[in-house]
Amino acid sequence: MQTPRDVLTPDSLAMLQAIAESGSFAAAARGMGMVPSALTYRVRQIEDALDVLLYDRSSRQAKLTEAGAELLREGSRLLLEVDAIANRVKRVATGWEPQFTIAVDSIISKSTVMELCESFFSLAPPTRIRLRDETLSGTLAALTSGQADLALGVVLETMNDNSIQGKPLGKVEFVYAVAPHHPLSAATEPLSDQTIQQHRAVAVADSIQRGSGMTFGLLGGQDVFTVASMQAKLDAQLRGLGGGNVPAYMANHYIETGRLVVKKTEHPPRQVFVSCAWRRSKSGKNGRALQWWLQQLDSATTRAALLQQHRSI
Repeated sequence: MQTPRDVLTPDSLAMLQAIAESGSFAAAARGMGMVPSALTYRVRQIEDALDVLLYDRSSRQAKLTEAGAELLREGSRLLLEVDAIANRVKRVATGWEPQFTIAVDSIISKSTVMELCESFFSLAPPTRIRLRDETLSGTLAALTSGQADLALGVVLETMNDNSIQGKPLGKVEFVYAVAPHHPLSAATEPLSDQTIQQHRAVAVADSIQRGSGMTFGLLGGQDVFTVASMQAKLDAQLRGLGGGNVPAYMANHYIETGRLVVKKTEHPPRQVFVSCAWRRSKSGKNGRALQWWLQQLDSATTRAALLQQHRSI
């Protein structure tokens, strides 16, 4: 009988990903150039070796069991690690990273990142760029876990990891803002915690996949509307769906045009110093793609644009 090590190969894990993405065994088989019976047999082999059921056979679709969903999650992580190992090996051989992944925090200007990507591609390098949207501690976690090569918009003050290097991007100042039709827009200043607590807060979900992540500015017992990015948070507050702290750079246009109202609170405005970060190379020499990006980040103009040039919603 086959063991888990025999069946949990990168090829098998990629097959499970294909089934999940296509939604059925038949569609996955067509995409992989296999007959459905062969695909079903391989899945059965994995189930037998693990002694679990990965799919609910009572459904016509490829519906994962809880065990199957966990295997897919962990398998996806392992495939990313395999790719990272292959990339590091190729980088040693050629100097260019085959794939360069950048974790971009939601406070970073996406348009500026795209402009940098455009400049990078104009060099016709043999490196593929992959961008990851992250938030809060998830941005740094993508780097420390090996799923990203460069992280933009991380907070490194409490970081104690010699394998990570960083340089400052700048300071992000936050303002507490609400829409002009929100009840708090007419409330007496400074707003007390008790007053704020009576109204819904808009919060950005931490994109870290393990652990509790981090939150800022939430009060105990307060109703919370959680969104996926800082841009979505700003959109929610423009619609009057709640209040909260937003980066001044992102909010200034809406403050100037009257679509947001800044309110003073009992607490001083929050300030965060953010950085870019990357993993220290064991050989002491960075890959050529990383060298290029770090050279761009040496420019004060580029660093300012990453924090300030946000497009209006």
